[in-house]
Amino acid sequence: MAGRRDGALMRENSQSVCKSRITIAIAIGILFGCVFAFFFPNGLFISYSNSTLNRRLLPNSHSQVGSTQCESSERINMLKSEYMAASEKNKELKKQIRDLNEKLRLAEQGKDQVQKQVQLSVHQKKAGSFGTVKGLRTNPTVVPDESVNPRLAKILEKVAVKRELIVALANSNVKEMLEVWFANIKRVGIPNYMVIALDEEIAKLCESQNVPVYKRDPDEGIDSVARTGGNHAVSGLKFHILREFLQLGYSVLLSDVDIVYLQNPFEHLYRDSDVESMTDGHDNMTAYGFNDVFDEPAMGWARYAHTMRIWVYNSGFFFIRPTIPAIELLDRVAGRLSREPNSWDQAVFNEELFFPSHPGYEGLHASRRTMDFYLFMNSKVLFKFVRDDANLNKLKPVVVHVNYHPDKLPRMKAVVEFYVNGKQDALKPFPVGSAR
Repeated sequence: MAGRRDGALMRENSQSVCKSRITIAIAIGILFGCVFAFFFPNGLFISYSNSTLNRRLLPNSHSQVGSTQCESSERINMLKSEYMAASEKNKELKKQIRDLNEKLRLAEQGKDQVQKQVQLSVHQKKAGSFGTVKGLRTNPTVVPDESVNPRLAKILEKVAVKRELIVALANSNVKEMLEVWFANIKRVGIPNYMVIALDEEIAKLCESQNVPVYKRDPDEGIDSVARTGGNHAVSGLKFHILREFLQLGYSVLLSDVDIVYLQNPFEHLYRDSDVESMTDGHDNMTAYGFNDVFDEPAMGWARYAHTMRIWVYNSGFFFIRPTIPAIELLDRVAGRLSREPNSWDQAVFNEELFFPSHPGYEGLHASRRTMDFYLFMNSKVLFKFVRDDANLNKLKPVVVHVNYHPDKLPRMKAVVEFYVNGKQDALKPFPVGSAR
């Protein structure tokens, strides 16, 4: 029994010794780990590699700094270039956004116009008896948009009467005619008129004479034409400028400066059309239209072809209302003149007004009225027919437009002498036509 107890005791002692050794080994391992952790916190091999790398890099440290500076300069220049390119792109995007907003606004106005027409047609009516049926004549005006040109909007509030006014464009080339122009407007007592000054000299002249004037903000691309252009160049420019007046909700009686005012034209307008214009015609047929027969003998039985003709509207004197078709007319004419610099603005003006829709072309749906050619008289009517007719020369026109003759200023002064001062022979010295 004692032998068994001793054997068991020895086994227990052996096991405790093994456990003690294991415990000691673990403690030693932990101790060594702490020592290494203290002296080599980043590890033995990492520390070595880092120190070796630092020794390799130290001799070339100055060249590395220089290289970094060069790379930084190149990077800065590249960033500047990218910034400038982005700025230009941003400007272009802003312009495109403005154009899109404008197209959207016009589209909405067009939609409003259609809605109004639909509302009018909702209450359907029978056609009525023969001879009593009439379609719509007058297009609705646009909603005024003062954001287009706030400065001009404030001026127009003071100048316009019933949202109507006479507008003329002028530069220094027509200074003397302009003086005759506004002197007669003042004499008649027309309050609602304005000069768009295309250079500083005209602006100062108008201010000194208490003439309502609007000096446009600088606009590259058209300002050179405005300052130095002749009659035709300035005439083409007006379609671009007039658009803002219509967008602001004002009707404009556009006037060249070679016109003498003898009565107030606003008392003789119908205001039932998008465009109401003076004619270049000289009698009822040429002014208001006629059936002209074209003869082609080679066709035999069908040799006679009937054509409808009318002499052109004068683009130097017309009344235009702020409607969608009227604004579209200005856009079309201004657009074509910019693409076709050798085109005559009056020809383009009439083509856009009169050419009908046909394959490949959508005509302008604008209403138009021809002014009375004896009241709104061109110089051909005056010098060829009226001055030598005892009955006709007693009539007093509303305006006389010296459009058919190049010696404009002396003829304008003669018109004033004849109609205002009663000098009966004032018109006689001038030939019917022009000397050149």
